[in-house]
Amino acid sequence: MIQKLRLLRSIGQFDAVNTGANFDLRKLTLVYAENARGKTTLAAIMRSLATGESLPITERRRLGATQAPEAIIECTGGPPPAIFQNGAWSRTCADVLVFDDAFVDKNVYSGMDVAAEHRQNLHELIVGAAGVALARRVDDIAAEIRDHNRTLREKSDAIPVADRHGLNLDDFCGLAARADIDETIKASEERLRALQNVEAVRTTPEFSALALPVVDFAEIDTLLGRTVADLDAAAVEAVKQHFAALGQGAEGWVGTGMRMGPQGAALTPDGDWPFCAQPLSESALFGHYRAYFGQAYTQLQADLAAAVIRVESALKGDALAGFERQVSTAMERRGFWSPLTAVPEVVIDTTGIATAWQQARDAVLAAIRSKRADPLTAATLSDDTRAKIRAYQAAADNVATASDSLTGCNEAIRRVKEAARTGSPATAETELKRLRATKNRHTPANVTACQEYMDAKAGKEAAEADKVTAQQALDAHRAAAFPNTLTAINTYLSRLGANFTLVNITPQPTPGRPSCVYRLLINGHEVPVGATAATGNAAFKNTLSAGDRNTLALAFFLAALEQDPNRQNRVVVLDDPMSSLDKHRRMQTIQEIRTLLPRVAQVIVMSHDEHFLFEVYDRVAPHPGGNVTDTTCIVVGRGTNGSTIAAWDIESEKLGRHDKRHALLTEYVTNGTGDRLKVAQSIRPHLERYLRVACPDKFRDGEMLRDFRNRARTAQQNGAPIISAAKFTELDQLVEFSNDFHHDTNPAADAATVTDGQLRPYVKRALAFVAV
Repeated sequence: MIQKLRLLRSIGQFDAVNTGANFDLRKLTLVYAENARGKTTLAAIMRSLATGESLPITERRRLGATQAPEAIIECTGGPPPAIFQNGAWSRTCADVLVFDDAFVDKNVYSGMDVAAEHRQNLHELIVGAAGVALARRVDDIAAEIRDHNRTLREKSDAIPVADRHGLNLDDFCGLAARADIDETIKASEERLRALQNVEAVRTTPEFSALALPVVDFAEIDTLLGRTVADLDAAAVEAVKQHFAALGQGAEGWVGTGMRMGPQGAALTPDGDWPFCAQPLSESALFGHYRAYFGQAYTQLQADLAAAVIRVESALKGDALAGFERQVSTAMERRGFWSPLTAVPEVVIDTTGIATAWQQARDAVLAAIRSKRADPLTAATLSDDTRAKIRAYQAAADNVATASDSLTGCNEAIRRVKEAARTGSPATAETELKRLRATKNRHTPANVTACQEYMDAKAGKEAAEADKVTAQQALDAHRAAAFPNTLTAINTYLSRLGANFTLVNITPQPTPGRPSCVYRLLINGHEVPVGATAATGNAAFKNTLSAGDRNTLALAFFLAALEQDPNRQNRVVVLDDPMSSLDKHRRMQTIQEIRTLLPRVAQVIVMSHDEHFLFEVYDRVAPHPGGNVTDTTCIVVGRGTNGSTIAAWDIESEKLGRHDKRHALLTEYVTNGTGDRLKVAQSIRPHLERYLRVACPDKFRDGEMLRDFRNRARTAQQNGAPIISAAKFTELDQLVEFSNDFHHDTNPAADAATVTDGQLRPYVKRALAFVAV
């Protein structure tokens, strides 16, 4: 509740007003003020107290004031009181709700139009504080998501596009590390190259084995050491001396001769040698020849000749050239296959091999030939020859090793051929890009960048999930609030006497603040509400009168209050809830205030119409035991400098009005002057005031004239009349006539007409009635 207005300084008409501290504001507080005295300023101060916004006060800073606006108000939540100083409140009283022109301008219409902002504010009014909090939560999360998106863009920009090799950010950051990434990339590159050269892969052979010719040098060495075992040394010496005497090549041609006539088969019949016809029977040397060139000797020479052939055949020049061609072919194939699969680097020094080949061949052949020249002398390979043989054999071993390395790749080459036969270059290229992206993903820079990106993305996804939850809660709240509010609005429109209703009031999810749309139903026709109605078409501004628009605004306010779960704690401030445009709903407004009072914490009614406040006082203020309770009446009146606040003796004011009415009625009867409609409207309240004074124990405070008449009728029927039967009949007739000129008994009272001939007798009778 608002308990006291302790100080109002430099605000509007209030220069330095502290008289409000002298009285308490109770559950029902009535504030009377003439126009321009500060009633609207009070409403603005109370709205500022509710919202904490300073503008309603600061924009009303008193002209010429040397001090800044200040207010001290005792209200719920204290002590201490709420203090407005230096442009801010020390605390607020959020339970205060104000209905005034500012409410209408903000939530319903401005001028004659309903703008988008009005529908946005109306949406907030319908969903209430809980719905506004839900909508604000959705908006806050949406703003959070926008922040996440900005961060996400920054983090994504930190990851080079080239590093991703065509992958999107999520896929790129999701790539798992691989320990064998370099080897896998290499294999993938090879596979792609194979697929891009599929015909060459299909037709290029595998590796063939490489080998240097195999020569059994040990066998040759053994052969060189052989001799003819059955020749004695004397024979051998004699033959050799003879060969030496014969000259170079003697052993050869002698041996040939001996073979031409083996065992003497070619001698003459007399046993003579055919070349000289000399007898050989007595030649000791010929016997030595027979032993020397015997079977063992012949076999040895044959073996040596065969060895020469084997060595020359194996290590001939053509064979060396052929080997070099094989090496060249192997190197070409390696050059082709090595980009497609793992092929070891091999080095085959063909120049060195050729040298070792030729040197070993020549040295061995020389050794054999030397042996052939002296077959009976055991020989052996020289150290130099052996070194050359070792060089050749080392070369052969190197070639064998290189050959094994190359032919060992043939299985992999067969897999390459098979993959090239069945694979797709596009698929292989995609796989390679993904592998390269995988390697890039796990560089130190990208590890950090991806983690930051994934953290930002997780934050955004969490916010989006929160928004879905918040939106669902808001939608559920709207689903209940809008139908209930529509029903409540139409109920209040009906009770306030409106000739239109609302249809299809629905929320509208617009960018930024949510809004709502609705239609008016007037005489069975729907009229859309908006600020953009086409010229000449039915619209809000040309289908509702000013009074209708005010009625709609009040219905909105009351309907929102009806749906407010915190209604019992609300302080409701009504600033001119019924203006001169709303006379047709005067009684309905008073009845709604009466209905509202027990349902809220406090009702403050402010008006420049004292008669309206008289009626609110009489019909709304609590009257337990016939005495008005829990009601405060104050007046904002003219002071020495601006306006002041004082207690208002409404009872005395009402009595003073009775005297004025009596003078009005008397003047009309006597001189025929005055407004006939106003005179006719004065008859009933004049009778009512008279009876309150004349029958104080029977006409209780807070009751209407109707209540007194019903009590008097019952008393008369029970034989204990309050007034005489004749006077009661007169009262009934006078009230029946006067009811035609009051809205609570005749909605068309403003249009009622009365002639002097009709009115004057009733005025005379009324004056006679109160004269007794």
